[in-house]
Amino acid sequence: MQEPQASQPLVPAPTSTGKPPWGPRGSDRRRRRTPRFSRFTFFGGKRMHARRPHELEGSFVDLYSQRLWLLALWTALMNSGDCFFTLVHLQSGGTEVNPVAAALLGTGRLGFVLWKSLLIGLALLVLVQHKNFGLARFGLWVASGGYTLLFLYHLLLFRF
Repeated sequence: MQEPQASQPLVPAPTSTGKPPWGPRGSDRRRRRTPRFSRFTFFGGKRMHARRPHELEGSFVDLYSQRLWLLALWTALMNSGDCFFTLVHLQSGGTEVNPVAAALLGTGRLGFVLWKSLLIGLALLVLVQHKNFGLARFGLWVASGGYTLLFLYHLLLFRF
């Protein structure tokens, strides 16, 4: 193998299209913000944080932190506990004071659990997806704290 001489360029020859083999392969994807839904939303994402600090608020990303998923999972678990204890209290002669939950109870026990879980699950997914929006972060913490307090209230009622 010969060493390249100073007069020989180190640039590869153009391809059959006449363009060099390096350079952009299409339009620059970085000129646009990451969209709310993309092919990376659920599989194979690459961005967990905004590239620049000033872009953090109001941006969308492809990957979500383990802490965020644990917070959403905790909220869903507390919602499941609320469903269970609501049904236990209703069987013991209690009443449902939440008008939305009372309407869902009209669909039967299974319908109540499925609809309540589906509605809260979808709301949690929207909040997780909008994690870089201040209102969504606030909503996640309020939902988590609210369902935790509600679960503790149910435990108090169950005990007495």
